[in-house]
Amino acid sequence: MRPSEHVQPTGAVAGYRPERTLRLSVELRRQFKRRRTIGVFALMIALPLVLIAALQLGASEEAAENSRINLVDVATASGLNFTLFVLFATTGFFLVVVYALFFGDTVAVEAQWGSLRYALATPIPRMRLLRQKWLAALVQSVAALLTLAAVAVVAGGIAFGFGDIQTPVGVAIPQGDGMLRLAGMLGYLAVHLLVVGALAFWFSTITDAPLAAVGGSVFTMFVFAILDQVEQLGSIRDWFPTAEEFAWTDLLQTPIESGDLFRGVIQSLVYVAVFTALGFRHFARRDVTS
Repeated sequence: MRPSEHVQPTGAVAGYRPERTLRLSVELRRQFKRRRTIGVFALMIALPLVLIAALQLGASEEAAENSRINLVDVATASGLNFTLFVLFATTGFFLVVVYALFFGDTVAVEAQWGSLRYALATPIPRMRLLRQKWLAALVQSVAALLTLAAVAVVAGGIAFGFGDIQTPVGVAIPQGDGMLRLAGMLGYLAVHLLVVGALAFWFSTITDAPLAAVGGSVFTMFVFAILDQVEQLGSIRDWFPTAEEFAWTDLLQTPIESGDLFRGVIQSLVYVAVFTALGFRHFARRDVTS
């Protein structure tokens, strides 16, 4: 060691600050430059445009005379209605995959590239590295959700007008109130979809294959979604992570029914806490060789 170098009582070189390693801004810039991130956001922009074209091409008198009213039937009533339709169409699959992709690709891809052990040797504390990657995945996921909603509102408004929300039961919600309710819906979805994200994050600390982490979490959620349709399971279904995935539609009611919304948020946060804790626990004990 050169005379100019000093070692702290902890054994670290003088000037080393663990809290300054892997800043969140650096990790975000790195992740947002990746092709998979650019591709996801491109899809978020393109999907509402594709759905607008599909609704305009598929409009018919037969659909208009359908006695059953749902979000599809009122999708062209206004830009806000179209946004609600987009959220309803993407909640069960598309957004699940997006969250799983961003969270499941956190640690596993670094292990696959062989850069994980070098990052830890920088040295970046394990728990800080994991925390920063979790936060970066959260920012990317929420940003993707907000991008989808923003494009849907603007494109839908241009195509169908910036009017009030027409609910499936024929009640109109003023535009200002509708925007506030839409914000609540997005907040609920951001929390609920975090369940699959946290599950994918946990799997990402177990495997070196990003596809296994992403696919495993998506497959698990689909299994619960299928089991949720089995009425013989009774009240057990209320504890599935997919139980309240469409509870955000309760915000269309007047007055708003908040029971399922509150339950969905609390239950989702519990699942997120458990899956995230399991991920941190496993990574803390993992022998990183790649």
